[in-house]
Amino acid sequence: MKPYMNPESSDQDINNTAVEGSILPTFLKYLIPSLIGILAMSTAAIIDAIFIGKYVGDSALAAVNLIMPFMALLFGVGLTLSVGGSVRAGKYIGENNYKAASAIFSKTLVVMTLVSIVICGLGYLLHELLFKGFGANDEVAPLMAQYLLPLLPFLVAQMITIVLYFFIRVDGRPNLAAIALALGSVINIVLDYVFIVQFQWGLKGAALATGLAQLIPMLILLSYFFDKNRQLVFSFKQDHWFEVFNALYNGLSEFVSEISAGVIAFILNWLLITSVGVHGVAAIAVINYILMIGFMMFFSLGDACQVIISQNFGAKKPKRIGQFLKLAFVFSIVVSVLCILPMLLFPKTLISMFLQDQAHTTIDLAMGYIQIIWAVFVFAGLNMIISAYLTAVHLPAQSALVAVFRTLIMPSMLLLIFYFWIPSIHFLWALPLAELVTFIVAMIIFIKFKPSSVVVALV
Repeated sequence: MKPYMNPESSDQDINNTAVEGSILPTFLKYLIPSLIGILAMSTAAIIDAIFIGKYVGDSALAAVNLIMPFMALLFGVGLTLSVGGSVRAGKYIGENNYKAASAIFSKTLVVMTLVSIVICGLGYLLHELLFKGFGANDEVAPLMAQYLLPLLPFLVAQMITIVLYFFIRVDGRPNLAAIALALGSVINIVLDYVFIVQFQWGLKGAALATGLAQLIPMLILLSYFFDKNRQLVFSFKQDHWFEVFNALYNGLSEFVSEISAGVIAFILNWLLITSVGVHGVAAIAVINYILMIGFMMFFSLGDACQVIISQNFGAKKPKRIGQFLKLAFVFSIVVSVLCILPMLLFPKTLISMFLQDQAHTTIDLAMGYIQIIWAVFVFAGLNMIISAYLTAVHLPAQSALVAVFRTLIMPSMLLLIFYFWIPSIHFLWALPLAELVTFIVAMIIFIKFKPSSVVVALV
């Protein structure tokens, strides 16, 4: 293993473009690879849904959507550990303390591997109980089993990939992280065609395509350990394992967001399956996949901010933090416009990509949903960036407050109120309204904890 670099070496500061480089080039250095990797992964998930909807049916698409709460739990834990740990590592790197950064990297990777094994094992043993709890009826429960059970063994590899992705980016290798995700996504798409279209394996084929494709990015990212110039060193021999709990606290907003997304998915699925049946669940699944591209672009902006801001926070450079945030806000507004226009101008084209031509009921429902849901993009990106900023400057409670308002408190409360008080599909206006209320709360918190304030407090 490569020995630790000398924590006192000034060479580390010279080579760290996150704290020394020009603002726009540095921002783009981290943003572009993140966009490529995340969008490639999102595109693979969307094409996966297209193959399922077109070649297996809308009931199969609904079955996959009903599994989302379980996936949200697993990914919530993965993102919480990975983001929280990498933010701590970023602060250590900004302080030129690579030994501490390597320690939190090692502990996060070990704990994530063990936790994912436990969650996936419980998912296998308790899957029938989970399906009933998620509102599955006799029509979709067998379809859920066809997808989830073959996928479970591969999810451990996916969680390892998430940890490696975030830490490798913090160590200044965003291109390697992007290449890994992009190649995995391409393979996923190819295997979708082979397993679903050619072999006609249905949902099992979709699960195997997704699972096998997850092995590729993990193997690519593991090549990081053979890089002689890496700064993060892995070792099983660690002490102060309680630091993992500090990392969990740092990543609290990511856990809140993922778990809340699962809760909202459960509420929406329950409301729709009881009111309009499986077609309603399939229709909202289509809308979710359309939203995914925009949300992942916002996530990439927040991801780039966390990597850069956490290091500038450690280096005590509030002016640079503010400059990066301004760029992120501008990019967020541009992304919002790019997402809203296609939803308003070409809604049927977008929806028809996911469904068979004869799925008239599902298409009609989705057309009604999209006329409302587009409005979530107005404030969602700004809310996600503010939450990412608060995480990066080690304000997990405030970040989690923004996240819980955006993804749980406001949408769940408004969905239930609107569902019983407002007729037809108009109850979905609860989701854009939740983003607006969250934005007001987020701006109040941001003004109180602006970069100059938090860095002065650190000093």
